[in-house]
Amino acid sequence: MNIGEVIVKTLENIGVDTVFGGSGQSDSDLLFALNDSKKIKTVIIRHEQAASFAACGYAMFSNKLGVCFSTAGPGVINLLSGMAVALSDSLPIISISPYTAKDYKGKGDLGETTGLHRTPDSQIMLSATTKKSFIIDKVEQTCDVIEEAINLAFEGRPGPVNINIDYEIMKQEVPNYREIKLNIKPIVALHKSIVEFSTALASQIKQNKKIIAIVGYGCVRSKAETELLAFLEKFQIPFATTMDGKGVLPEDHPLSIGTTGVSGDKGAKNALKEADVILAIGNSFAKWSTWRFKKTLFDKKLLFRINIDKNEINRFYQADHYLISDVKPAIIAINEQLSEMVSSVSKASPVIEKYADEKIVHNGPKIHPGMLVQKISDNLPPNSIILGDAGGHMLWLHSYLKLTKGQNYQNPGSFGPMASNVNASLGVQLANPDRKVIVACGDGDYQMAGFELMTAVENNIPIVWIIFNNSEFNIIKMFQLKMNNKEVFNKFMNPDFKAYAQACGANGYKVEKIEDFEPAFKEALALGKPAIIEVVVESEIYPPFEAYE
Repeated sequence: MNIGEVIVKTLENIGVDTVFGGSGQSDSDLLFALNDSKKIKTVIIRHEQAASFAACGYAMFSNKLGVCFSTAGPGVINLLSGMAVALSDSLPIISISPYTAKDYKGKGDLGETTGLHRTPDSQIMLSATTKKSFIIDKVEQTCDVIEEAINLAFEGRPGPVNINIDYEIMKQEVPNYREIKLNIKPIVALHKSIVEFSTALASQIKQNKKIIAIVGYGCVRSKAETELLAFLEKFQIPFATTMDGKGVLPEDHPLSIGTTGVSGDKGAKNALKEADVILAIGNSFAKWSTWRFKKTLFDKKLLFRINIDKNEINRFYQADHYLISDVKPAIIAINEQLSEMVSSVSKASPVIEKYADEKIVHNGPKIHPGMLVQKISDNLPPNSIILGDAGGHMLWLHSYLKLTKGQNYQNPGSFGPMASNVNASLGVQLANPDRKVIVACGDGDYQMAGFELMTAVENNIPIVWIIFNNSEFNIIKMFQLKMNNKEVFNKFMNPDFKAYAQACGANGYKVEKIEDFEPAFKEALALGKPAIIEVVVESEIYPPFEAYE
């Protein structure tokens, strides 16, 4: 087997069934190997950036390795945005890219990225956006590098890894082929730490202190839903979720107080203010969830943290008690310890005040974005996945979306590039073929990368994109008006999205009245093919964005 064939064989052996990439001359040996695979579906995309986003999506709600690849030079550079998302959002991704052959280095090879003689240095770029970037320039290195790279992608806090391969040796036979060994050890706290953490928490429970949990995306990655809910119910701890953790626990649960942050629910914000103890589980205290890193947010409160990454524990807010652990084993262990220490608890009756439950009264000529999100909630299939993108619509989803029946939500994370989830949806759907995948995105987001609709049509990927059409960068306009009392460069033209969808062979709908959305959405879901639903929404109504006073 040559290097390309060894890569494909290895991916097959570890359960990867879909990869995303771009066609090119220098990655042809990998392409031929993928073409011969009976186990891996190869999705050739229109733009390599979409391949990296799709690989993120493939890993997002699965325990699988996301894989993207490109041709050399510009193709490699196009992968960077997705690798940065994977780094910030803890997604196990591998990118595979050809690299200038030894004999051509520094000579101006087509697409050279060695950093020599005024060529870009892709190794530096990829090292800055991954856990590590490898170079295979000797065929004998192949299995060792692949083994280390895949293990590193999953090890500790997951993340992206890159493998550069001298394209002249990719066709050579690998003389020392072997199956790689996965040796991924879970991050689990020491028993002593579990006991100390649990003892401190038990003391607060026994004193009837006001405790709330803030649940983050780490709980989704850990697949800790069942254990976490059982723990919170047993000890009657009200919970809020971060934007990325939204849906990991049912939002109609009596202990659910909503979501946190500037666009979070009023009940959650008030509960945070009144709490004596904060139990932060699998979250990173991002900018908007902490009201721009408000320094006094946890003053006069005890902060308990559970996080897989030791660097997160005291990055900005100092934890009084912490566990460095994957969420699921930590919650199981704490539950066992607390059960021995706490005999009974009082039933919690948190005050619930959520935007999702509001009765919106609106008589304007266009659709109220909050009403649209409520309608989306009402019609989401059980176990479905909804993706937001960067922009004002994301805050409407944060505030007004209610997830209850095994549904999940994800936005573009703390790196937050526009259009990332417009394209990540391809990977999410292919990794989760038994779940409906819906993207709710802005019109600006969709125009950045919506040509991958053809990829969805070509590969029978039945995603439904709901486009919030207000013909502007609405959230940027809001910020500009708040800071400068004027706004500039936010308006733009939109195409006829319905006609575009139909021209691509997808279903297309245009909704201008709220009562027309539900039938369009139901039909789009039922037909089981890619679809765009363009919804014309008000541009002078802004999502909740409240200070923490």
